[in-house]
Amino acid sequence: MKILTIEQVREADAYTIAHEPISSINLMERAATACTDWFTTNLLPEINQHIHIFCGLGNNGGDGLAIARLMAAKNFIVVVYIVRYKNTCSEDFLINERRLNKIPSVAIINLKSETDVNALQFKKGDVVIDAIVGSGLNKPIEGLVAKTIEAINKFSVNVFSIDIPSGLSAIPSIHINKQGVVIKATHTLTFQIPKLVFMFPQHGEYIGDFTLLDIGLDNSFINQQSTINYFTTLADVRIIIKPRGKFSHKGTYGHALIISGSYGKMGAAQLTSRACLRSGAGLVTVHLPKCGYEIMQTSLPEAMVSIDSDIHFISALPKLDKYTAIGIGPGIDTEKQTQNVLKLLIQNCAVPLVLDADALNILSENKTWLSFLPKGTVLTPHPKEFERLAGKTENDYERYGLLRDFAFKFGVYVVLKGAHTAVACPDGTVYFNSTGNPGMATAGSGDVLTGIITGLLAQGFSPKEAALLAVFWHGLAADIAMDTSGSLSVIAGDIISAMAKAFKIMIK
Repeated sequence: MKILTIEQVREADAYTIAHEPISSINLMERAATACTDWFTTNLLPEINQHIHIFCGLGNNGGDGLAIARLMAAKNFIVVVYIVRYKNTCSEDFLINERRLNKIPSVAIINLKSETDVNALQFKKGDVVIDAIVGSGLNKPIEGLVAKTIEAINKFSVNVFSIDIPSGLSAIPSIHINKQGVVIKATHTLTFQIPKLVFMFPQHGEYIGDFTLLDIGLDNSFINQQSTINYFTTLADVRIIIKPRGKFSHKGTYGHALIISGSYGKMGAAQLTSRACLRSGAGLVTVHLPKCGYEIMQTSLPEAMVSIDSDIHFISALPKLDKYTAIGIGPGIDTEKQTQNVLKLLIQNCAVPLVLDADALNILSENKTWLSFLPKGTVLTPHPKEFERLAGKTENDYERYGLLRDFAFKFGVYVVLKGAHTAVACPDGTVYFNSTGNPGMATAGSGDVLTGIITGLLAQGFSPKEAALLAVFWHGLAADIAMDTSGSLSVIAGDIISAMAKAFKIMIK
């Protein structure tokens, strides 16, 4: 799915209006209907619960007025607050205001001063819908609107923003450089196309979760738009998955080598190798120090083991000629001999390669090696590991730029882990993931991802396909695990255990 700029989204609106054809007020009605349907399905009404809808004077406010009318028709108790911060309104706002004035069950309150704002009161269980300022914002919020947002943020109520939280600019550089007051939404309902600012961690406290609502924008126009940013969805990964042939065998699906583990860190090797097998690799061999032999043979009998000569850490590179993909890094530590192993691997690897964890830490101490990475190598850093590799940045938007530059400069794929894990490609494109949850913030979760990527590469998926499919699969499995355990109790092994269920969803 494409992530478009705010200008491209406006053009999609205009094209749809002109070519469907549909009037702008009816397109607004369609958007309001989609929001109302979502609220009707997802809000759990409480006794005497009030829906407080805050509307600005532009088209975002027009959305809010239309939602108020439609929710009132579904017997919600609706109160509308119009923030009168200027003397002019958009035409579609005025049309919806006239329509709402004909609904006697909806209370309409005009906020004209700070005194009016200070009088706001909500009770436990009430809901706030934010339709004050839309995505066209290009400067910090101030005055009466700022006071209204500050007042809403003080209450412990669920806040739902329409299109984008008021005060947050859809242009990342503007918001980051000119931080102002912003609604802190529990959930954001946005229309059809995700916004780039939704992908950055520093905006998470404003956006909350977000849902894409299809409002029928012209898909042919959207498909013609150029972009460097994408949002990976279930439909996208289903295209990547390859069916297995009736007469295939384990040799058909490659032989993965996992170089992992050191004394006290054999769990990393077990998790990585187990995930690699679960991802479909035909054969998996684990190269590990002697101390891990019995652990691995006992805990994962499906994997073969290559034993290093050293007891506690990896000191030598095994022969590589029989492997179709290699993953290295989880739990290997950073001993000098282990560093030499990584250097030799970079120099001699002729198959797809994945670097994670301590392999990245070693690289960050030997940055001249970056230029010798085989083209198409997949790196899987978390934010701190990426900072050590590529340098510090002031904010998420700068890091996004550095991420793209790094992938392009070294001809590698960088999987920057986190909420909406980003896969940066050598051609300058970035793919943000749509699956996953906070339960993944647990030891070993990254080792699982490394195993999945390595297993997919071993089967013949391209580095791009393997990275995108693995990140989505990893997150979807974690979502299934969270449904069972809750986000607090998910551990890395739960993610692996849920991979089979996740795969069944992906191939339906």
